[in-house]
Amino acid sequence: MTSTNDRAETHTVENQPKALADYNSFEQDCALKEAIRREGAEWATENLTNFGQLTGSSEMIELGFQANQNKPVLHTHDRFGERVDEVRFHPAYHQLMKRSIEHGLHSSHWSAPKPGAQVARAAGLYLMSQVEAAHICPITMTSAALPALMKQPDVYEQWSDKILAQNYDSRNVPDSQKQGLTIGMAMTEKQGGSDIRTNSTYARPVSHSGPGKEYELIGHKYFVSAPMSDAFLVLAQTDKGLSCFLLPRWRPDGSKNPMQIQQLKNKMGNVANASCETELRGAYAIMIGEEGRGVTTIIEMVNMTRFDCMIGSSSGMRQAVAQVTHHCSNRSAFGKKLVNQPLMKNVLTDLIIEHEAAVAMTFRVARALDNKQQEKSENQFVRIATAVGKYWICKRTPAHAYEAMECIGGSGVMEDCIMPRLFRESPVNSIWEGSGNVQCLDVLRAIQKSPSSLDSFISEIRSCLGANKQLDRFVDSLCSDFSNLKEIEYRAREITDRMALSLQGSILAQQGNEAVFDAFCASRLSSQSGGLNYGTLPTGIDCDSIIKRATPFN
Repeated sequence: MTSTNDRAETHTVENQPKALADYNSFEQDCALKEAIRREGAEWATENLTNFGQLTGSSEMIELGFQANQNKPVLHTHDRFGERVDEVRFHPAYHQLMKRSIEHGLHSSHWSAPKPGAQVARAAGLYLMSQVEAAHICPITMTSAALPALMKQPDVYEQWSDKILAQNYDSRNVPDSQKQGLTIGMAMTEKQGGSDIRTNSTYARPVSHSGPGKEYELIGHKYFVSAPMSDAFLVLAQTDKGLSCFLLPRWRPDGSKNPMQIQQLKNKMGNVANASCETELRGAYAIMIGEEGRGVTTIIEMVNMTRFDCMIGSSSGMRQAVAQVTHHCSNRSAFGKKLVNQPLMKNVLTDLIIEHEAAVAMTFRVARALDNKQQEKSENQFVRIATAVGKYWICKRTPAHAYEAMECIGGSGVMEDCIMPRLFRESPVNSIWEGSGNVQCLDVLRAIQKSPSSLDSFISEIRSCLGANKQLDRFVDSLCSDFSNLKEIEYRAREITDRMALSLQGSILAQQGNEAVFDAFCASRLSSQSGGLNYGTLPTGIDCDSIIKRATPFN
């Protein structure tokens, strides 16, 4: 006789892959390990292996989910009516910040500069971004602020030790009471956005004017990310034009600085990190760099944050690839594993090629950052390659995230899966720190104002001529087009697209995986290349080996 309990058992759960967790996200990433060796940071392998074990752990993955499920909350006043301008975060966010800062993701490349330091730091940031991307924003800005502060040596000497310290202190207290500090950035205003020269915030000197002197700032900032940072680099107008300032959250006398938060932004993605609108009501600040040269002073910070956008988008691609290859290797449909279905092979391989090309470009720029002080050509290369890479990699990420989500199917749309978060996060890096058009126009400015930067770029992409006929033809065609500047601004995206593909191909040709390089050239550079969608690779691609090298636990 069948019992009631037996009849209540409707089915057993089968053919459902387990969540990807408790794996070493460094050891399982062939493209990253190859980039570390190729770009001069093999000395960091042991530390990155240990960090990969941490970032692939269930504990860290859960912190990422918790931080995104619990948005930050603004408290403008305390219960006595005193202005506090405090944003409160879930403990998981603070745990992520603590781990990132303790591992030096904000400062190791500055505090211990040596060959490969930028590459090693980029690898750590890439691994941590896969856990949770939103908290990386204050990490990035803290890192990027240091070159700007170096232009005001007295201020740098006063602030740098605590900025470089691997100590996270989340308290809303004056910087004098802390051992470690984070730095934010506030440039854009309602009326201008990326056109910062229209900024209306103005600065009046407290007594004397000029670099290193005290000012009071009056105006607004429409998009301040990470408002709980301890100080901010801010642009404001003086009699001599747009200038750069360091604005702390607290005045030197310990009173609250009137940088007043109006509201938090209700963002589609990047939700674990707060962004806000602020009013500056006579806020205390110190001028950094030459008066009237604020853009020149802060541009190094902007370029460094743009590089971190490349890292973040490459990281998002890797997390998507890891998820879908794991899923498709463990789920069957129509009588065999998804990974063995011919059309799915095509899609997965295409997604992997996109990721590996992004990693190659990102870490080549990291090496150039390491070498730019010693080699003029590397400094020139950074100038143009950062704009090209930020545009291309970040622009490719949203479609990549969506396609990966489709590979998983209905379960990939569920909020208890990481894919919706990756998808919401995917446009952020393309829009922040200068949208696609801004990056393409920056490429044109580099070409026109610094022709030597274009020479360095061309030298890079021509260094591998002979490795592949398709790459040779593609590079030759691009180089010949640089002599035709007719309607160049109208054609800026098309030119930048081809610059990105040429650079990715030339880097993959250098000690990259042979199967990936061949597939990249056949699918991206050939006149017979497929359509605009992923999964349109030509025949003859070694899909099996490419998928195998990208699949965790393989």
